[in-house]
Amino acid sequence: MPWWRTILEIGGPKSRTELSHMVLKEHALPLLPLFFPLKTARFEVLLLVSSNRCSLGFPPSAYAFPKYQAWKDSLISLDFILPDDLLERILGYLPVASVFRAGSVCKRWNDIINSRGFLRDFSNTTLQKPWYFMFTNNNDPGGYAYDPILRKWYSFELPCIETSSWFIASSCGLVCFMDNDDRSQIFVCNPITKKSKRLEEPPGLGVSDYSALALSVDTKSHRYTAAVVKSKLVPDDFLQWDISIHVYDSETGSWVTSVAEVLTGWRGGDESVICNGVLYFLIYSTGVVGGSENRHGLIMYDLSKRSSRASLIRTSIPVPCSLTCGRLMNLKEMLVMVGGIGKQDRPGIIKGIGIWALHKREWLEISRMPHKYFQGFGEFDDVFTSSGTDDLIYIQSYGAPALLVFDLNQKQWKWSQKCPVIKRFPLQLFTGFSFEPRLDVSP
Repeated sequence: MPWWRTILEIGGPKSRTELSHMVLKEHALPLLPLFFPLKTARFEVLLLVSSNRCSLGFPPSAYAFPKYQAWKDSLISLDFILPDDLLERILGYLPVASVFRAGSVCKRWNDIINSRGFLRDFSNTTLQKPWYFMFTNNNDPGGYAYDPILRKWYSFELPCIETSSWFIASSCGLVCFMDNDDRSQIFVCNPITKKSKRLEEPPGLGVSDYSALALSVDTKSHRYTAAVVKSKLVPDDFLQWDISIHVYDSETGSWVTSVAEVLTGWRGGDESVICNGVLYFLIYSTGVVGGSENRHGLIMYDLSKRSSRASLIRTSIPVPCSLTCGRLMNLKEMLVMVGGIGKQDRPGIIKGIGIWALHKREWLEISRMPHKYFQGFGEFDDVFTSSGTDDLIYIQSYGAPALLVFDLNQKQWKWSQKCPVIKRFPLQLFTGFSFEPRLDVSP
């Protein structure tokens, strides 16, 4: 049976040193040849696999065939030298993108990687940053996912979703999709493991003019809540809009219509998020209430007080400045808004992008995009896509595949690696969303 090799990368010199010390200290393997290239930034573990054994070794610096053949023959089988707990720790150093490839090495590795303990410990101890998925085109669920730690793009296909125009919300490793036609197809899935579940259709929704989707997952119990905010123009009345909030609980497996209210001069839109058990969604002036400087507002609704008779409009919070658009996101249970800043004399024209966090009922400015990055997008529309989680915020223009990343902790702006997506025609639109790559959560 021919041999083949799979290179699994473990990031950085620190990981290289820790792994070598762990193997040598705990199992004293004097016969295992260890070769660590000093000038390389990464440590490469070479896995040689056959039909009846898999071995761990470190290749000599030169790949001359006689040396390589002699080295290969001297390898020691992992099945004889490494117990499951140590092998599990070694595999735990892998980036999440390599975990599933490692599962195809042999049955033993596959069993370890799919064990409940490994999945739990891997997600809790391995450093992961939120990924960003970018659609290849408007009519295809395929695209590329960006890993900000390794700064790599992976070819990726999403389960359940049919086109990029579907509504999308994510939280703690799960992603919720809702179709953009009659809003009757709603799925919750883990995009990494591909496990998914279709939710029953919310009662009495019908087709609405505007919809917003939000998802919140409890990090400990993995119980999740989905919320849909519907906005529909009252028949024969151009001033009033029906607003309804529908909430799904994974524990009960059912929907509850929490609120049904009529707003005058304001309508809902497609932006909503859940933070600390509170549902936030943007409302938009229809031009009847307020002036051009008062185009957006924020509604907050406490999900723990379902069926409350409190007026939604009384909970509204004005936005920090005149915005061309606003994008809401949950960053470690803190409500963050990324917005296009409108010009003073022409508020519908974007002049920059700002980031704000909501503290009680006050907006605190976190950062403004430096002008060089704003210009780096080329022609920037008044509306754009932006999403984030943990401590990363992604910003993307609809007109180009360029992706800008803002690190909330370091207050640093940085371009991602160039995405393999290519603009094929002038009117092609680009969009995407962020999600946490987790193995331990399922819908």
